[in-house]
Order: sequence, then C-alpha cells, then structure tokens
Amino acid sequence: MRRLLLALPFALLPLALTAHAHADHDHEHDHAHGSLGAHEHGVAHLNAVLDGNTLELELESPAMNLVGFEHVAQSDADKAKVAAVRAQLEQPLKLFGLSAAAGCKESDQELESPLFGDAPAKDDDGDGDEHEHGHSDIHAHYRFECAKPEQLASLDLAPLFKTYPSTQKIQLQLIGPNGQKGVEATPNSPRITF
Repeated sequence: MRRLLLALPFALLPLALTAHAHADHDHEHDHAHGSLGAHEHGVAHLNAVLDGNTLELELESPAMNLVGFEHVAQSDADKAKVAAVRAQLEQPLKLFGLSAAAGCKESDQELESPLFGDAPAKDDDGDGDEHEHGHSDIHAHYRFECAKPEQLASLDLAPLFKTYPSTQKIQLQLIGPNGQKGVEATPNSPRITF
C-alpha cells in the first residue's frame, strides 16, 4: 500500500542529508522516521508522488493546525471539533485541488492521530514517543487512481489552506514525471506544479 511512499525517503536522500546536517536526533526538533518533519505549529508537511496513473499524498500536520489543540478531546466541544476535522480529512478531493480532466478517484486512505484514538507512534529510537512532549500530529495518507495522469500538471492547496487557516505553510516533497523537488506552499502561493 505504501510502496511508492516507502521509496520516497531513498529518492529524497540528497535533500535529507542536507537537512540532517543541521539537526540533531533531538526529540524536540526531529521526529524522523515516523513523520515527515519536525513538529512546528503553522507548518505542515506533504509528500506527493505521481507514478504512472497513481497519485499518493501523505500529509503530516501538528493537530494544532487542524483542530486548534493537541490534547485528547475531553469536552463535548473538543470531541465535536475532532470529529469535524476527521470528516473533512475523509474527503480529500475537497482539500486537494486536482485537475478534473485527470479523472482522479480516491482508491485508499488512512488517517492516524492520537486524537482519533490511535496509539501514539514510537520515535526512531523506540524508547518513547513524541506525545511525551505534549505534541500530537495528524497523519493522512491518500491514494488516487487517475484516468489521464498526463492532465495532472499541478496540485492546488488553496482549499486546504482555506479549511485550516492556522496552517501557514506546507513544505512539500514531490516526485513526478519531471523529477523530484522540494517546494513550499503558502496561502498566497498555494499551487504547485508537478
């Protein structure tokens, strides 16, 4: 299921080596293997891989960006907010602008977060987890099958920024027909070309 995304770290190794040179294995700054980047409020991370007619998107965001808090929901209002965000994430075609001409249909999705009742992910040392530091992330993985992938020239993140205004930037790693690249999207510049 995650065949393409499992290959992504190897394809992006040159980029990772540069970033890794500036970071320690400090839990406060680097939640390496289990996540796509450091936990920073206002910043989300997205991997996008277009291979043949398959598009995979993997989003990781601090819960603060999407829900407005990172603690396990106790109050009815907090529980309702978590349920609403989960319902939004279950409709990725409303969050990620894909060209209608490409004919992309969602074929699979996985949503994970301690806020959704999932067990916390272990860190890369296996001796603890990021949640011991008071951080909760939301992880979403989507797979789409596109009838005409050649029509998929860009990815518009404007709907995602509009739905979650606390997200100020999205750091992307893209692999597509034109190679691989790392880019940053913001509410003022939300469209990314493959």
